[in-house]
Amino acid sequence: MDGSQLGLFGIRDAQRVADEQGLDLVEIAPNAEPPVCRVMDYGKFKYQQAMKAKQARKNQSKVEVKEMKFRPKIDVGDYETKKGHVLRFLKKGARVKITIMFRGREMAHPEQGLNVLERLAEDLKPFATVESAPKLEGRNMLMLLAPIKGAFDTEATEEASEK
Repeated sequence: MDGSQLGLFGIRDAQRVADEQGLDLVEIAPNAEPPVCRVMDYGKFKYQQAMKAKQARKNQSKVEVKEMKFRPKIDVGDYETKKGHVLRFLKKGARVKITIMFRGREMAHPEQGLNVLERLAEDLKPFATVESAPKLEGRNMLMLLAPIKGAFDTEATEEASEK
């Protein structure tokens, strides 16, 4: 029970030792030669395994995907504001899905939407990479941006040195 090795046993002997202690014989490494078993409380072992798995899932980082919607005929001020929002999302480590929404006859000129996406990708080049190139899906044109690791660290140090 203290984790020390009891030695080599036959299956019947090992089972008898486990029964004497009121515990279970649990096969840990079946492919080893000879197979490795442990005398333990199997219910407690299963519970600990479940808790470890739950903790691992909890510690796993979730990649968040934010969405920012643009129009093909967006004005400069609106563009700059939305670009700032995209930059803020990227700074937090989220991937950003950029959507250009076309309405009515705007579908006749999808190149306008493509120009907006390319301009945004160029403006954000130091901070983000284009994960999926612009593609037209129905009335929307989509592009996915992913943050560049460490891009915002250098920006913060540059701003601090200017002051």
